[in-house]
Amino acid sequence: MTTRHNPACPHADGLYQSRSLPPDHRYQVLALVLQGGGALGSYQPGVYQGLAEADLHPNWVAGISIGALNAAIIAGNPPERRVEQLRAFWETICRPPMLPPSPFSHLDNRSWPTELNELASDWEAWRAMTEGQNGFYQPRPWWPASVRLPTNCSVYDTAPLKSTLERFADFDRINDSNQMRVSVGAVNLHNGNFVYFDNTHQRLRPEHFMASGALPPGFPAVEIDGEYYWDGGLVSNTPLQQVLATEPRKNSLIFQVDLWSAKGEPPTDMKAITMRQKDIQYSSRTRQITDMMKREQNYRGLLRQLMELIPEAQREHPAYLRARELACGRLLKVIHLIYQDKEYENHHKDYQFGAQTMRMHWASGYQDMCRTLRHPDWLAMPSPDRPFVAHDIHR
Repeated sequence: MTTRHNPACPHADGLYQSRSLPPDHRYQVLALVLQGGGALGSYQPGVYQGLAEADLHPNWVAGISIGALNAAIIAGNPPERRVEQLRAFWETICRPPMLPPSPFSHLDNRSWPTELNELASDWEAWRAMTEGQNGFYQPRPWWPASVRLPTNCSVYDTAPLKSTLERFADFDRINDSNQMRVSVGAVNLHNGNFVYFDNTHQRLRPEHFMASGALPPGFPAVEIDGEYYWDGGLVSNTPLQQVLATEPRKNSLIFQVDLWSAKGEPPTDMKAITMRQKDIQYSSRTRQITDMMKREQNYRGLLRQLMELIPEAQREHPAYLRARELACGRLLKVIHLIYQDKEYENHHKDYQFGAQTMRMHWASGYQDMCRTLRHPDWLAMPSPDRPFVAHDIHR
């Protein structure tokens, strides 16, 4: 499918350029925010494909865990190659590393009964656990390492991922913040603090993206400049608040792509308990964050209006100068997409990397983005009396 492309950077007047946005928009940032979720992450390239075909190319991409890996491929390629490279990346890591692909991977399972889909899903998950995934991770030997370090203390070794990232992403391009801002989150093992690696503050290497996805005990910590890091999802599974809180505050259109849904039915069996536990643990609390930031932005806007009532003679007062730093009239819109579980999915949905499942996740993301864009009014600028607006086709 042919896509149209536009440089994903603001014009000289500071406004984001896209033929799909209303001509009177005043967005300066179009951000793509990608949650962590392992194998479910193939939903995100489908969302990106829908954005690209609508001529909406982010100038800021932020990710956690598998979202960070997708962010690397997006930021590390020119717009016309991103979908192609995302597909090549996912087709690579969804191939088994040793034995031939399962027969299930070549069949259309849409008409299969639930029981058969569950069997195929269980088989693919078992293979991911025992064999690892091509170009991603591999089982460690059962015997203890001669030198005990955080970097070799794990069930699997993620060393293959470094060369895979270098193969599908240009790190010189990733580090060109004029092309796109890139932020990925991880946790420092020494102090437990959540940190963001950002190409406006440092040069990003494959290790920064690997650290964001180093979920223990499966994956090892990643060493960067003498510090060890784990998966950012241990603290926060979405970079949304980072994007919303970063200064200087700008008018922004944000696409938040979640892989776990906080809502769900109470479990009635042991497998369902594990699945529901993961949903709750890794869901982003996106609506909680958006509600909080909406209140904050309303207060900032109100403060700005009140400041206009202050006489000119009083505007050098320290209290006024401090209020000027806090006041803000920016306008924010968040478009929220959430992956919806398939009927046959189980507690291993985050490490079931079967090729057939990957394609279904991708198709779901693409369809959800297309459904979202059927509401062109959702792309319109918020009004000053409602400076923060959120939309969600699943709400």
